[in-house]
Amino acid sequence: MAGLIHLYIGNGKGKTTASVGLSVRARGRDKTVVFAQFLKSGVTGELRSLEKLGIRVIRSDVTFGFTHRMDEQTKAACRYEQNRLINLINEAMQAEKIDLLVLDEVLDAVNTGMLEDKALRSLVENKDMDMEVALTGRDPAEWLVEAADYISDIAKAKHPFDRGIRARIGIEK
Repeated sequence: MAGLIHLYIGNGKGKTTASVGLSVRARGRDKTVVFAQFLKSGVTGELRSLEKLGIRVIRSDVTFGFTHRMDEQTKAACRYEQNRLINLINEAMQAEKIDLLVLDEVLDAVNTGMLEDKALRSLVENKDMDMEVALTGRDPAEWLVEAADYISDIAKAKHPFDRGIRARIGIEK
């Protein structure tokens, strides 16, 4: 059976949560899952849970902050780190059979110039034919929209952040 491409996009809360749910479901059926996060760092509840389930997590230990607040030196370091992550993912794809690969916030990494679109496109186009790939973020490139089999556009109607309520442990992080 051919592996399909999932996009969880939009400005609403729930893109990562949807990809975590997909990962848990796949792992519950003994699938091999790799969950990669771009532009994120810090300990979050979902990562602890994924690791307990035997899901390999690939992400950076370095905190760069929001890209729009970075100076040029920090942007260069962040670009280097995001490319290191994509290389680790490519190595994992060569070394083992992966049933589900999640690329969380990869679209934002591309859209902010921290990862080149051609690196993402190469990964997607050269994936194992049976591997499912789920990508999250905002504003996917047209080639990715055309390649996708599932597109869930998650819209924000209301969010506590708009009232100054920061991310809470166990809910948003």
